[in-house]
Amino acid sequence: MDYKDYYKILGVDKKATQEEIKKAYRKLALKYHPDKNPGNKEAENQFKLINEANEVLGDPEKRKKYDQLGENWNRFGNAQGYSTGNPFDGGVHGQGGQTFYYEGDINDIFGQGGGASGFSDFFEAFFGKGTGGFGSRNNNVYKGQDFEAEMEISLEEAYSGTSRILQLGDEKLRITTKPGAYNDQLLRIKGKGGKSRSNATNGDLFVKIKVKPHTAFERSGNDLKTTHTIDMFTALLGVETFINTLDGRIKVKIPTCVQNGQMLRLKGKGMPLYDSRNLYGDLLVQLNIKMPENLTPKQRELLEQMRNPLPNN
Repeated sequence: MDYKDYYKILGVDKKATQEEIKKAYRKLALKYHPDKNPGNKEAENQFKLINEANEVLGDPEKRKKYDQLGENWNRFGNAQGYSTGNPFDGGVHGQGGQTFYYEGDINDIFGQGGGASGFSDFFEAFFGKGTGGFGSRNNNVYKGQDFEAEMEISLEEAYSGTSRILQLGDEKLRITTKPGAYNDQLLRIKGKGGKSRSNATNGDLFVKIKVKPHTAFERSGNDLKTTHTIDMFTALLGVETFINTLDGRIKVKIPTCVQNGQMLRLKGKGMPLYDSRNLYGDLLVQLNIKMPENLTPKQRELLEQMRNPLPNN
C-alpha cells in the first residue's frame, strides 16, 4: 500500500501546531461530510482519509511515531478495515476516537446516523490491531467519538444566558450558555459523545453556538450598535429621550445641536464579557434626525426669527 502523507491530506505544514491541525480537520470534515455529498464516492473516500489523518496527527504521541517512521510505516502489517454505524447507538464505531461532525438542528442530532471511517496499515499496526515491531495495543485505549452540533439562540439569550433540554436516550441533558455567549463559540459536554468500543472514555459533545441576527442591534465584539430616531426640535434643544437597550429602556440626555448620523456611546450598555463578572461592552447609538412633515404658523415664525435674528435696538 502506498505511503499516506497525512499532513498533505489535511493541508497543513509538518510544523503545524495541534490547534492548526484541529482547525484544518474540522474545516475539511464539514466540506467532505457524506451528508453534504450524497452519493459522491470521491468525497466519501476523502472523508475517510481526513478522519484517518486526524486520528494520527491529532494525537501528539501518535504524531511523533508517525514523524519518526516516515515512509517505512507500510512494512508493518497489512490489515485494513472500515466500520460504520449510528454514532449514538453504542454499536460499532470504527477503531479509535475519530471525530465525527454533525451539521443540523441540535434537537435532531440524537438518533441520527454516523458516517464511515477507515484506518491505514500504519494506524492499525501501531495503534490498534497490529503486532509490529513496537508490539500491540488493546483497543480499550481508544476514546469514543466526538460530535459537534449547532445550537441557535437569540441575541437576548446570548446577553442573559439560556439553556436547552435534550433527550439523550433515557437521560435528559441540559445545555447551558453563560451571559455573553458569542457566535461560533464551542461548548464542550464531556462524556456525552459516542460510546467507547471497550472500556475507554466516552467521546465528548461539542455544541457550536449560533447567535441569530437581531432586528435592532448589531454586535461587534462586546459592543452593540443601534439607531435611534429623534425629531428636529430634540436635536436642536438637547432634551431627554428614552433609548432601548437589551436590559430595558433607559433615559438619555441628548446634547444640544446634534447632527444627523452623530454617534453616542453609552458606557457599559453593551454585551456582558463572557465569564467576567460585571464587565460589559458599550452601546453605540447612531442618531437619526427626522424632519417635521409640516409646521404650524407659530413654529414657522419662530424658525424665521432663528434664521433672521432681529437687529439690536
